[in-house]
Amino acid sequence: MSELKRYTVWDAGTRWFHWINVLCVTALAAVGLVILNDGGLGVSNAGKVALKTVHTWVGYVFVLNLLWRIVWGFWGNRYARWRSILPGGRGYFQALRRNVAAFFTSQPEQYLGHNPIGRLSVTAMLLLLAVQAITGLVLAGTDLFYPPIGHWIAQWVATPGVAPDSLVPYSPEMYDAAAYEAMRAYRKPIVAVHLYSFYILTAIVILHVAAVIITELRESGAIISAMFTGQKVISGRPMDEESDNSD
Repeated sequence: MSELKRYTVWDAGTRWFHWINVLCVTALAAVGLVILNDGGLGVSNAGKVALKTVHTWVGYVFVLNLLWRIVWGFWGNRYARWRSILPGGRGYFQALRRNVAAFFTSQPEQYLGHNPIGRLSVTAMLLLLAVQAITGLVLAGTDLFYPPIGHWIAQWVATPGVAPDSLVPYSPEMYDAAAYEAMRAYRKPIVAVHLYSFYILTAIVILHVAAVIITELRESGAIISAMFTGQKVISGRPMDEESDNSD
């Protein structure tokens, strides 16, 4: 039986991003689903504003955390950097074919960082998180007149004689009817992108969690605990091992 070795893989910056992101996405999904079904739940206009306000403030934390991860992809350790996350590079597609074939055998390949399949999954999730962030910031402006574009939206829809900075949500008497309808038309495709990218993200997250659990059971590499401790325990030689990485 191969000797077990402990490797330091995920640095603190990566681990903090991961768990803050998990908390934010969970909270955003929960509040978002209530907002999506507010009519059936009988939520009042004041309740809608409260829900959207909570959703937006959690969204700001989510966006800042995502920006942190983008920056950390240039400054973090080897496994946190973009060259170890994004699919591509010399030999990647050959490694991907080998990784897919090995997944269905009794001897799957072991990696310290993301394996070639995992890199596809993580890249897809990060792209969808970015779409959620961008569209969410736009909707914070159209629905609540919140930054970063809320001031311009308010200037667009305010009826003559009403100060844009004084606008409040769900107050049609403060809006120019034609401008408000034009803003709603602008908002409509953004809502669709925000909603359907959320559905796709949810499906990928479910597949990601399932893959992590399956890999944990098959390879016993402490994948789940590694996101708490930063360390993986590997039997045999990992495909991406560096000579100075084991403890």
